[in-house]
Amino acid sequence: MFHGMRAVNVLDEFDSSKHSGVIAHFNQYHVKTGDFSKEASKIIRTSSEMREHADYEDFFVASRQDAEEQVQKAQTFHEFITNYLQKKEIL
Repeated sequence: MFHGMRAVNVLDEFDSSKHSGVIAHFNQYHVKTGDFSKEASKIIRTSSEMREHADYEDFFVASRQDAEEQVQKAQTFHEFITNYLQKKEIL
């Protein structure tokens, strides 16, 4: 999802190596403007929270259900990105 957002953001000539920068730009310039639904923003937020837990909590263990939900969210988000890039005739 991070690289999908980066692919969209680069069309604005914006890039950042930090998740927070990529997410902030994507939300401000693509969700708030209506390019992507608020569902996309919700997916980003919940997935980002899960990633932070996994990266920074010593004893965090994701359940199988959590993992399956994240895979489904990633697939949905990939579809959003793909559709957007197709509309822009990038893909």
